[in-house]
Amino acid sequence: MKKKIFMVFVCVLLCMCFAGCKGKKDTQEPTMEPEATGEVSMPTEEPVVTPEPTADPNEGKVKSFLTGQYVSEKKAKKRPYAVMINNIEYAARHQSGISKAQILYEAKVEGGITRLMGIFENVKSTKIGSVRSARHYYVSAASEYDAVFVHFGHTKFALSKIDKLGVDNISGLSGIGGKVFYRDNSISAPHNAFTSTKGLEAGMKALKYRKNYKKNYEGHFKFYDTDSDLPDGKTAKKVTVKFSGYASPYFIYDADKKVYKRYQYGRAHIDTANNKQLSFKNLIIQYVDDEPIVPGHAKDYRTINFENAKGKGKYITNGKAVNITWEKNESKGIMKYYAQDGSELTINPGKTYIALFPDENSKLTISAKKK
Repeated sequence: MKKKIFMVFVCVLLCMCFAGCKGKKDTQEPTMEPEATGEVSMPTEEPVVTPEPTADPNEGKVKSFLTGQYVSEKKAKKRPYAVMINNIEYAARHQSGISKAQILYEAKVEGGITRLMGIFENVKSTKIGSVRSARHYYVSAASEYDAVFVHFGHTKFALSKIDKLGVDNISGLSGIGGKVFYRDNSISAPHNAFTSTKGLEAGMKALKYRKNYKKNYEGHFKFYDTDSDLPDGKTAKKVTVKFSGYASPYFIYDADKKVYKRYQYGRAHIDTANNKQLSFKNLIIQYVDDEPIVPGHAKDYRTINFENAKGKGKYITNGKAVNITWEKNESKGIMKYYAQDGSELTINPGKTYIALFPDENSKLTISAKKK
């Protein structure tokens, strides 16, 4: 009996020791509660990040009067050159600098051939040409751009128009011709007269011509802000401008680059200075009254009615062609193109080809196929 009591006592004692040890351990590792400070903890706000404004790539620039593309203000103010370019087949094989023209005109001269006039803005070239003689309707077109008209030779009708319209001109037959033009003796005369940026600037300086546009000059075209497709119109993948049996240039639409590439005399029209084919964003076919200035005359000099005149035409861009009209006030140097609804025509930014195209005895073909 005593032994049982003793064993019970021992068990109780061991339990008390175990409980004491456990209580001691809990005392050594208490659960810590944060002390009350009287302050209310607020959630932390994420900082607001202000995005950097996107830089305007055209900041400090203005639209070119010739292309509608952005250029520096200094470049935009400078007057362009309107240069007469020889375009018979032999001369065309040696054309140089022509791909740098922002606008290219084409019209008939004598014998069914055509002559070109390039409107050049801030051109940089050591060789432009070959340069040929003036015709009076080209003088009239040059006046629309407040351009300095550049030519090597002339007709009496051209000289009369230069004087009448007060067009600044640089002539290869004038006393400063040697400063402005030079001959490339590897090419047969008279198809070998060329000019350059340096020569044109020397001519401007010698003649003391105004370098910048007139203050009231408003430009020749109205441009879209960005490249735009025509909402309707005829599909135009190939455009053939048949001036005559001799001169029948055509344009093929490059859908990838969205430009019209020029061909003539059965081959691509190439600038020999850079081996580039001529290409244009816009084509304007301007129907005009083209006729002999002196019927039956051996020289077959042409004339175009541009004095307070109007007519019809086509505007072609991005694979489509639409009908347009035009009106010209020659004395004021103003030419405007209009859409079918009567509003001023808006064209795409880029280079433009303009055909002063006879509305009789010629043929314009606009095809949905490239061949």
